[in-house]
Amino acid sequence: MTRSSSSPAAEDTPHPYGLGPRAAAVLVFGASAAVLVVEIVALRLLAPYLGLTLETSTMVIGIALTAIALGSWLGGRIADQVDPRRLIGPALGVAGAVVALTPAVIRTTAEWAPAMLLLIASLTILVPGALLSAVTPIVTKLRLTSLAETGTVVGRLSGVGTVGSIVGTVLTGFVLVARLPVSGILIGLGTLLVVGSAVVEWRTRGWSGSPALTLVVVAGGLATMVAPGGCDAETRYHCARVVADPDRGSGRTLVLDGVRHSYVDVDDPTVLKFAYVRAIASVVDAAFPQGEPLAAHHLGGGGLTFPRYLAATRPGTRSLVSEIDSGVVRMDRDHLGLRSEGGIDVRVEDGRLGLRRLDAGSRDLVVGDAFGGVSVPWHLTTVEAMTDVRRVLDRDGLYVANLIDHGGLAFARAEVATIGKTFEHVALVGDPADIGLDPTAAAEGGNLVVIASDRPVDVRATQKALDARETGWKIATGDDLTSWIGDAQPLTDDHAPVDQLLQPYGPRSSR
Repeated sequence: MTRSSSSPAAEDTPHPYGLGPRAAAVLVFGASAAVLVVEIVALRLLAPYLGLTLETSTMVIGIALTAIALGSWLGGRIADQVDPRRLIGPALGVAGAVVALTPAVIRTTAEWAPAMLLLIASLTILVPGALLSAVTPIVTKLRLTSLAETGTVVGRLSGVGTVGSIVGTVLTGFVLVARLPVSGILIGLGTLLVVGSAVVEWRTRGWSGSPALTLVVVAGGLATMVAPGGCDAETRYHCARVVADPDRGSGRTLVLDGVRHSYVDVDDPTVLKFAYVRAIASVVDAAFPQGEPLAAHHLGGGGLTFPRYLAATRPGTRSLVSEIDSGVVRMDRDHLGLRSEGGIDVRVEDGRLGLRRLDAGSRDLVVGDAFGGVSVPWHLTTVEAMTDVRRVLDRDGLYVANLIDHGGLAFARAEVATIGKTFEHVALVGDPADIGLDPTAAAEGGNLVVIASDRPVDVRATQKALDARETGWKIATGDDLTSWIGDAQPLTDDHAPVDQLLQPYGPRSSR
């Protein structure tokens, strides 16, 4: 038996619906890429309001996958009942309009109706994701002319859609976010989708219904300019702002994703406004002779408040800072008075990788103050990470870390237990109620500072320094600390459920 010669040549003949193989591939590729762009950018758009947590990422990914499944199912079902030529243009156009409006809608909702934020955010991902995902089954329906080519057409378009998703992911993560603000990415994508809608309408139906949608895109761009929640800079990881202190002309607060991360006095680096920074200064000043220069490494930079303090109070100190966000470093230079001199060397790098590059025994001090949202990045909390910290410290070196937790303080307890697995001597400073030294008061949580070393911690000198800076904090060691830790299990690279242990529900004032 021989097959009809018409099937192999079908790709070369005009399609009865006016949609050739290349046009079909472009539509599927572009729609699939757009879904992933929306998903990734949504994570960044929501970070200032929901935090950069595993739960936020899981929610966005789950909604995006739901949109893909829903769109694929409904798109195929409707394409069997309605002329597919009537569906592609509206799907692209409406999706584009929603995408373009998303920045203004999300930021306005977060400002004026925060209780509705999860619902609105879900819809801004679900609606365009479903509409764009419906394009693949609709186009597939248009391309199928005989059962003999079903496998070829479905397989080809499925592969093209997957490649589009990959390109959308890589393009967004490595190019778009690094060069464009979030609002610009979404408005630009929305514009492209509306333009695509007009082209498809013209090619398949001979007319364009896009003028109204074009007006929506323009309105979205204008609304984004006046919507609340703007940033001085949208960096790779944060929505960043610098806020002037109305009570102190030289005071500046670095705000990342709505959280006050650092306070800097550009004229006087010894001014330490946040209690946890005063506590870290107290610990370090009690541990090392006054004025002695140190070799320090800082995990996380932010506004570089503490490196500046060390440079001012301990001339000759060499501070190496691992800060993953190059945009924050630019903010330090452009808005917070960071100069190239002063013994502060900032490297744009991941903190864990930065530790590995340091020689053994090369540091007197390591300061842990790295945060994504309100949580320490999990890979900086584990026994293995603490082993790296201990390796780079000299024999009398000191590790000091800022922690944030609320509620039952489950993460803080686990992290102190983790550090205790690595260092011989561990202490904890914080509000007496939070560290178990005031049984009459309920723990509220917030900042805690953990101290670790292979030499004994001078409890009396540390407490004296804490009192001198009027922190109101106390220090817990020995049996008191063991009782506070309880049965908390150490964190490891194999099991570090930081986001599940953390209770980030306290006031979003500072870290």
